[in-house]
Amino acid sequence: MVSVTIDEQRLEVEAGSTVLAAAERLGIEVPTFCYWKRLPPLASCRMCLVEIEGLRRLQPACATLATDGMVVRTNTPLIEETRASMLDMLLANHPLDCPICDKGGECELQDMVMAYGPGQSRFRDAKRVFHSKDIRLSPVIIMNVNRCIQCQRCVRMCEEVVGAVALGTVEKGMDTAVTGFEGSLASCDQCGNCVEVCPVGALMSFPYRYRARPWDLAETDTICPHCGTGCQLTVGARKGEFMRVRSDWEHGVNRETLCVRGRFGLDFIESRNRIKRPMIRREGVLTPVSWEEAGDYLRQRLQAMEGRAAGGLISPRLPNEVLYQFQKLMRTVFRTNNIDCTSRWSTPLDVLVPLIASFYSRGPLDQVIGNDCVLVIGGNVTEENPVTEYLLRDAARRRHTGLLMLSARPSRLDADARAVLRAQPGGEAPSLAAVVGALIGLAGEELPGDVLAKSATSARPVAGTNAELDRLALALKEGRSATVLVGVDLLRSPQAREMLQQIGNLLQLLRLLGKEPALQFLFDRANQMGAWDMGVLPGLLPGLGPVGDEATRTKFERSWGAEIPPEPGADVDAMLELCGNGRMGVLYVVASDPLMSYPDREFVERALGDVGLLIVQDALLTETAGLADVVLPAAGYGEESGTFTNNEGRAQALRKFREPAFDARSNLAIFDFVAAIRKQPLQPSAAASIFDEMTRLVPAYQGLTWDGLGADGAFTAAASTPWASAFDAPLTAPGVTDGLKLITGNGLFHNGYVSEHSETLNTVADDPYVEMSAQDAERLGLSDGDQVSVRSTQGELTAKLKINRRFPRGLVFVPENYRALKLNSLMRRGEYPCPVEIRRCAKRAASALEADRV
Repeated sequence: MVSVTIDEQRLEVEAGSTVLAAAERLGIEVPTFCYWKRLPPLASCRMCLVEIEGLRRLQPACATLATDGMVVRTNTPLIEETRASMLDMLLANHPLDCPICDKGGECELQDMVMAYGPGQSRFRDAKRVFHSKDIRLSPVIIMNVNRCIQCQRCVRMCEEVVGAVALGTVEKGMDTAVTGFEGSLASCDQCGNCVEVCPVGALMSFPYRYRARPWDLAETDTICPHCGTGCQLTVGARKGEFMRVRSDWEHGVNRETLCVRGRFGLDFIESRNRIKRPMIRREGVLTPVSWEEAGDYLRQRLQAMEGRAAGGLISPRLPNEVLYQFQKLMRTVFRTNNIDCTSRWSTPLDVLVPLIASFYSRGPLDQVIGNDCVLVIGGNVTEENPVTEYLLRDAARRRHTGLLMLSARPSRLDADARAVLRAQPGGEAPSLAAVVGALIGLAGEELPGDVLAKSATSARPVAGTNAELDRLALALKEGRSATVLVGVDLLRSPQAREMLQQIGNLLQLLRLLGKEPALQFLFDRANQMGAWDMGVLPGLLPGLGPVGDEATRTKFERSWGAEIPPEPGADVDAMLELCGNGRMGVLYVVASDPLMSYPDREFVERALGDVGLLIVQDALLTETAGLADVVLPAAGYGEESGTFTNNEGRAQALRKFREPAFDARSNLAIFDFVAAIRKQPLQPSAAASIFDEMTRLVPAYQGLTWDGLGADGAFTAAASTPWASAFDAPLTAPGVTDGLKLITGNGLFHNGYVSEHSETLNTVADDPYVEMSAQDAERLGLSDGDQVSVRSTQGELTAKLKINRRFPRGLVFVPENYRALKLNSLMRRGEYPCPVEIRRCAKRAASALEADRV
């Protein structure tokens, strides 16, 4: 610690702290333009100059380290004169168009001039003008380079945090200008973080341009609905109409950053596909009716289904309170444990629950990725959890965390990784088993004798046969601490159980080696962790307690005043099987679209057509809703309050910023509506009261309060139980598979099916595409941009080819987010990845041949 005195106030700070950081701790305001907490100091704007005793010249507070005994003054006549001169120079060429500038009212230059500026300017020359009109850099970003003050925040944010390198500078001196490559942002993520950090109106949001002024907006702090990172954001609305999103610089796991989906993708709530009124099927056609008519129809149909099986499927994008109440409704009113919260993968509870209980770290992501090593398994963080990628890049570059990657699909983070182990598509489990084996071989005598004895019979990879495997295992062995981040798309694989087992083995091994391992999943749905915690699973009650355990079940029965079936229920696959066999009387689907997401579209369509009564409750008219007998219009995002639990296990307040549109009702109100039809009312039924019940009955949430979550949320409690693995799972190296294997997941610009209702995201997203390696494309005689046909044993689709030179041979990727592709029509239940053939479309090939002849 060092002692410094700033404006006659004394403070002790850690060695290496800057004068600016010390002043902030004392509450002393030092103006800055180029400084940004997340970026290395640049010290170019000279606004933060301070006097330091013993030094002749003024020093930049943002780049000057505090030393023991240092005496600093931040507000002397010389400093005031210097600040005024710097502002006078900035204004010399700055256009005075504040009345039409979108930054008006929240412009840092305006604020600085008001606080520190000169009374009058000494400059009389004509202002420099780069362009007479604004430049549209992309569908969402527009630039007025004349307003730029050369703080370089945008360029540094793009390169050092986002990793896109889409912005740069040209020329020098007074002619320096920020621009994209050839005046566009072709390589841009369209995240808008450059707009967020721009202190003036040089970079602006095109969708928000000229729509409102800051003082017109009612702003609400809430949580992004797109992925499980759980970014804090602020929604601006005017008279209930959505206007814009901005980030909160001081709060949330994301702080000032958002991805393209979070910043520009919330306009899906204004979708033309909103369900406006209840609908019932009359003579084969969905007909709008009143809530009263829908209730009468539902009452009659439910009575006709009495005694037959029921099941429920709900989306993990909904708040905890809605998820909790849904499983309570199904268990106590419909008397069934046939409940699931995802239609894309299976959930092997026998391995998943012990893994979460033994290793899941419910703590800040910023801390767990600060460990010596971070191993990312599966998925593509760049496209599925972009803000998590920003944090991982920062950890690798500035905190020197050893980033390790194990996946079939490459990502932008590979460039910052110390080791990248490419797995065969669907071969992550044996690849991870090879890592476990290699690590056991490296650890040797450091491990207990029983572990070495049990692993001796397993085939371990020979050292030196795979350089990346050796490098990855060595990094884990030499690191003092380790974190494992798991992409949950691995649960699509029929080998999901084996994968989770191997992850548990690795974490147990790291624990035995004293690495203090931490585990977190990288969910691509906003509240997947909450859905599991709330017991929206066929065999688990809230808190992940088994439904077959009498003591656990009795606790909930006493609180709910109703009996719970003791037998575990059916998951989504088994429920659809029951539907297809004519044994499912009622299927209740809430905000989910299995017809689009579940493998084998033909099977799902047949199953949904055979169910006795299909009830769909949603804000948007999905393809599944199109098959329903009853459609109930529900509140959309921002139209009901509640909580989300993000990937970190952080419970966060989801706040309402407008009333439900049209004739929609909140999800909780609709559950009350359905329960009243069955004459079994649900209590409590208000979100705050349900949260209180959750905190009493779910151990991880005990101690949390509805009003106490705050801007940063509050962490749920982690369990601590021993991992029961005996290290006897096969430790074999992965084999090589022939042919092309199709995998899927999210693209950068779309997440799930909700985002495709965003007009803004649709303007920046690529057309539907098929991605494969350059080697495979050359072997098949294909070129980038070709229209290709992807064929499996189940079906065929057509899309544009995108060649990725970082893709390994044999890998084909098609994003799951395009409804027009109907990707699930290619896939077969229980088979993943999907074997496919790819050919150039005949029509395109004929056109090319004709062109060659000409």
